[in-house]
Amino acid sequence: TRFYPYETEQAALQDVLRLSRAMAYKNALCGLDHGGGKAVIIGDPATDKSEALLRAYGRFVESLGGRYVTAADVGTYVADMDVIAKETRFATGRSEANGGAGDSSVLTAYGVFQGMRASAAHVWGTPSLAGKTVGIAGVGKVGRQLATHLLEDGARVVVTDVKTSAVGALLEKHHEIDVVADVAALVRSELDVYAPCALGGALDERTVEVLSAKVVCGAANNQLVVEGPGGTAQALMARGITYAPDFLVNAGGVIQVSDELHGFDFARAKQRTTGIFDATASVLRVAADKGISPAAAADHIAEARIEQVGSNRIWLPGH
Repeated sequence: TRFYPYETEQAALQDVLRLSRAMAYKNALCGLDHGGGKAVIIGDPATDKSEALLRAYGRFVESLGGRYVTAADVGTYVADMDVIAKETRFATGRSEANGGAGDSSVLTAYGVFQGMRASAAHVWGTPSLAGKTVGIAGVGKVGRQLATHLLEDGARVVVTDVKTSAVGALLEKHHEIDVVADVAALVRSELDVYAPCALGGALDERTVEVLSAKVVCGAANNQLVVEGPGGTAQALMARGITYAPDFLVNAGGVIQVSDELHGFDFARAKQRTTGIFDATASVLRVAADKGISPAAAADHIAEARIEQVGSNRIWLPGH
């Protein structure tokens, strides 16, 4: 559930449809037996969020009878899921005290790190970011944890965020991190890897033109401004930049909350999230073999699974 101050209802609808499509492909790629669902609440979470509103939303989720299972996204948190869960059985990402998996950003960041390792192996021949410079745009719930993984792996990390408080909190923990003023400055920096971890639309024509990084791998949803043939993915290819599809590498969060439906086991969910390394490597290999973009390769693999599973039929005697 994304809680965001959309300017218009049409903008909210457009965003939620793109997000739900990405969820369908994400679930298919990481082997989860879920479709694609997403919800948005229009408003400023800092001023418009209330227990009454969240509980009303929870009653709506419950009315769908399990066809949609929700979890946290931009503008919603574990505490919000606990409130929503007072009205519905179909809220995940709840606190551990309430039988949930806790903050789903933990495995989201871990999964992005695994996708980045696979991308590094594809480009530089080794699954390590040691000695590489990684630029992270957005150090909120996921970005700050990704930074920790990268520093532990020996990478140099450069960050930016519109919220100075988020940057300040990260610097208190990791003094060695470098900070630049804004995203425009970050993408022009000498980077090996660019990690968009804020809102979507991070990769437009202008960004691709100036990007020095050889790998793009981040947690943000819907990073490509222009999708499909001849779009942003093709522009990245033309510049020799390897793009790890966002809906693949950021699947750790949905793996985490999906596990909650079966009685959450962190070790089991983390092991499954580790599989994002192999899934990313497979997508990049298929893309290279077929001469197509990784985005197209990921779409083909996801669509093949959706078609294969969706086409299964069982005929019973007498029917």
